[in-house]
Amino acid sequence: MLHTVNTSPFEKNTLQRCLQFVEAESAVLLIENAVYAATSHTPYTAMIVSALQHHHIYVLLPDLLSRGVDENTIIEGINPIDYDGFVSLTIKHTPFKAWV
Repeated sequence: MLHTVNTSPFEKNTLQRCLQFVEAESAVLLIENAVYAATSHTPYTAMIVSALQHHHIYVLLPDLLSRGVDENTIIEGINPIDYDGFVSLTIKHTPFKAWV
């Protein structure tokens, strides 16, 4: 299953809720303001690093860059993808769950 999260972890606990319920080997895609969770040296880094042990985590690179975040700050193990990669994930992982 593909799970998308679009809210900043600094505003809501949506990502935390998602990671509590997502099944092992599922894919999680951080989009819109959720991309801030993909950056290292935040209060959420340990949570993401732990989740990477059980889940594939992706970040939508255009959303990251449009927010002025340097892609070199992405936590190791998170896969940056473009819009074509997003489409590929939706095809590969069905069903699809949007966390808002």
